[in-house]
Amino acid sequence: MKTIIGKKIGMTQIFSENGIVIPVTVIEAEPNVVTQIKTVETDGYNAVQIGYEDLKEQRANKPTKGHFAKWQAPLKKHLQEIRLDEGESYEQGQVITVADFEEGKKLDVTGTSKGKGTQGHIKRWGQSRGPMSHGSKHHRLAGALAAGTYPSRVFKGNKAAGRMGSETVTVQNVELVKVIAERNLMLVKGAVPGGKGSLLRIQYAVKGQN
Repeated sequence: MKTIIGKKIGMTQIFSENGIVIPVTVIEAEPNVVTQIKTVETDGYNAVQIGYEDLKEQRANKPTKGHFAKWQAPLKKHLQEIRLDEGESYEQGQVITVADFEEGKKLDVTGTSKGKGTQGHIKRWGQSRGPMSHGSKHHRLAGALAAGTYPSRVFKGNKAAGRMGSETVTVQNVELVKVIAERNLMLVKGAVPGGKGSLLRIQYAVKGQN
């Protein structure tokens, strides 16, 4: 599965040939390098590890340096593992760039959603509020969570207030509108998870590929 690691730059809009405005997310994906190859014989499965963004030697600890030295690979700050499809192969040190992706194809983009801290049940789960008249005293509080007599407890899994966001999210089948190879940029239609500068994993769509 063709995969590359990139960084979210932000959103903008472009115009199609017939003048339609297309909202796009700009992703900067510097060339990725294959830093390790895993095989059934050595690891029990076929996969490759790819690295993104150069890491200064003084910022790398001893185990990290040892790992890259073993595979004679350049130091990289971010690593991702890709399971290989049957018949698919990579070479040690192979470089993956945005030019390897075809415009018009569908992508799956994975990132970490924006963290929103602790939120109430209305914002977190979209539940309804109480009456807003002055006498209700129950504007944005949670309603009854369980029966009082039986079972006299709250069942596990009830939706309530708590931490919201900062989760791994994948948006599927987003269109790759444009590739600007000389600037290592990909423009994908619509929004993707995370804030500006957050790390993204981009690959060809698993489902619904055209």
